[in-house]
Amino acid sequence: MQSIRLLSVVIPVYNEEGNTSLLTEAIENGLKGYRYEIIYVDDFSSDNTREEIKSLNNPNVVLVELKRNYGQSSALAAGIDYARGEYIITMDGDMQNDPSDIPRMLELAIDEDWDLVTGIRQKRKDNFIRILPSKIANYIIRKATNLHITDAGCALKVMTSETAKAIPLYGELHRFIALNAHIDGARITEIPVKHHARKFGVSKYGLGRTFKVMNDLLLIIFQRKYLQKPLYLFGNMGMLFFGVGLLINVYLIILKLMGNDIGTRPLLLLGVLLILVGIQFFTIGIVTDLLMRTYYESQNKTPYNIRKITTFETREKEPVLHVS
Repeated sequence: MQSIRLLSVVIPVYNEEGNTSLLTEAIENGLKGYRYEIIYVDDFSSDNTREEIKSLNNPNVVLVELKRNYGQSSALAAGIDYARGEYIITMDGDMQNDPSDIPRMLELAIDEDWDLVTGIRQKRKDNFIRILPSKIANYIIRKATNLHITDAGCALKVMTSETAKAIPLYGELHRFIALNAHIDGARITEIPVKHHARKFGVSKYGLGRTFKVMNDLLLIIFQRKYLQKPLYLFGNMGMLFFGVGLLINVYLIILKLMGNDIGTRPLLLLGVLLILVGIQFFTIGIVTDLLMRTYYESQNKTPYNIRKITTFETREKEPVLHVS
C-alpha cells in the first residue's frame, strides 16, 4: 500500500459532551502508524462539547466552531473545506461508528483505486424510526439510479480529497454523499463495518427529518436526470396534459357537431383545464432552464459561517485561536 502524507477525519458534532474525548482516543488507537488530523466541527452546541474538545489539547485535533446551528450537512461541508488530507474520512460524533474499521476501508480504497468506500452498518443499534426511512431511501436510490449500495446513510466513509470537496452539502444532503459522488462519476464500493449503541447524549434524529430526507432524495434524482435540461421533464408533462386536454376537446367538438349539448358537461371544464396546465408546465420548464444557470453551487457561497478555528500546536502550549 502506498504511503499517505496526511489523513483528515471530519466529525460534525452537536451536543456530544462525553463522546468526543472517547472518540478521539478510539481514532488514535485505530490510526496508529498514520499521520492524521481530527477535525471536529461544532454546530453551535449548547452543552460543554467545545470545552471538552479544547481540554484535550491534542496536536492532532482541530476545532471548527460555527456561528450558529446550520445542520449536519453544512457542518460537514465546513470540515471538508478545511481538511488538508489526501484522503478524507467522515464519521458521526456519537461513538456509533468504529474508527478501527478505517484502516481496512483505506486499504481497499488505495489498493483497488476506489474514489469512495462507504460502510454497511452490521447489526444496527438504532431504533425503528431511524431504520425504516433509511431502508426506504436505500430502496429508492437503487431503483431510481444506477448506484446499488446497501446503506447510503452510513456516516463512516473514506474518500479521496478530490471526491469529497466536489460534493455539494446543504439541507440533508450529507445522507446522500455516495449518490452525489456517483453522479459526478466517482468509483464507489462498500464494506461491512461495526455499529455501536450510543453511550452519551441523545439522538438528534426525529420523524420530522424523514420528510426532509425524502425531499432531498427527490431533488437529487431530479438533478441527476434533468439538471442540465429541466425542460425535458416539464415539457414531457406539459405535452401529456396538453395532449389529453386536446383529445377531450376534440371529442366534445365532435359531439357538438352531432347536435349534442356540451356546455353543461364537466368534461369540457376538464379538457380546458388540462390544456392550460399543459401550457403552464411548458412555461415552468423554460423558466427553470434559465434558473438552472444560476444554480446553487455557481453562486460560490458557503452554506455556513465560521466563528473561529482552534488548533493545538503542542500539548504543552495553550490552544492557538485563529479567528475568521
